Amino acid sequence: MIRARIIGTGSYLPAEVVTNASLAARVDTSDEWIVERTGIRQRHIAAPGEFTSDLGAAAARRALANAGITAGDVDLIIVATATPDQTFPACATVIQHKLGMVHGVAFDVAAVCSGFLYALSVADAMLTGASSVYRTALVIGAETFSRLLDWDDRATCVLFGDGAGAVVLRAETATGTSADRGILACRLHSDGRYNDLLFVDGGPGSTGTTGKLRMKGKEVFRHAVTNLANVMTETLAAARLTAADVTWVVPHQANRRILEGTAKKLGLPIERVVITVDSHANTSAASVPLALDTAVADGRIQPGDVLVLEAMGGGFTWGAAAVRW
Repeated sequence: MIRARIIGTGSYLPAEVVTNASLAARVDTSDEWIVERTGIRQRHIAAPGEFTSDLGAAAARRALANAGITAGDVDLIIVATATPDQTFPACATVIQHKLGMVHGVAFDVAAVCSGFLYALSVADAMLTGASSVYRTALVIGAETFSRLLDWDDRATCVLFGDGAGAVVLRAETATGTSADRGILACRLHSDGRYNDLLFVDGGPGSTGTTGKLRMKGKEVFRHAVTNLANVMTETLAAARLTAADVTWVVPHQANRRILEGTAKKLGLPIERVVITVDSHANTSAASVPLALDTAVADGRIQPGDVLVLEAMGGGFTWGAAAVRW
């Protein structure tokens, strides 16, 4: 059979760093309040004129270099984002152009914070399907979420930042067992009943404006811990693995308390969870590939390790992927 194996990772964070102390000078909050409730200490903010496609293209170039290939080797680009440069065309096609590609297929996936898991699942299916004509894919999570924030709302403006992460997937022959390297299983879910718990109050088809992010944090937290623990267990079972087989959980970086609660439900020590939320806050679809690239670059993730990637976002949408490195 064919497996989609991750052969390269890359990430990019804008140069401007906004600390909790900086936010405390703008809204009624404090470093202590933010750290205690979220674990966040700082976030990166895109410069004026720096767009989601710029962040995504920078992360993609680093992933390609890490994989030892060029953009000419890529057949497929899928970008997960809730903050594209324009309503259309797709951010993926803009990145395709910035990479100098005039071939292949490029499109966006919209599932907010779960977007990277959705995009990864789509790429996996397109690379491994019986009639697939694709061999190499770039999967990118990129966001300029700061442009959706109400900077007077201390409940939300402290939580988010901008950034991008990317992976290169290559279709390779495998045995069809859980010992294979690559994506072993993906599971996705959604439930539209919870739209009003995490949403943007605008859009081109309703208000004709971008709108601002609105969230009911306590309700989102409650759903997140349960949904993420369940989908991780489901995904591991589909891969014929258990929590005891997991080397690293690479989660969506929304809130440290969610990460701790999810790990506890799975019976995993927090030391086996890759945590980067302190340094770049919640970067929505970018947070999982950002965390993955961080753990690959610092040597924590080694060949043969079993990873579980997971995320939940507005919609609600949520999902997970089991990967052997």
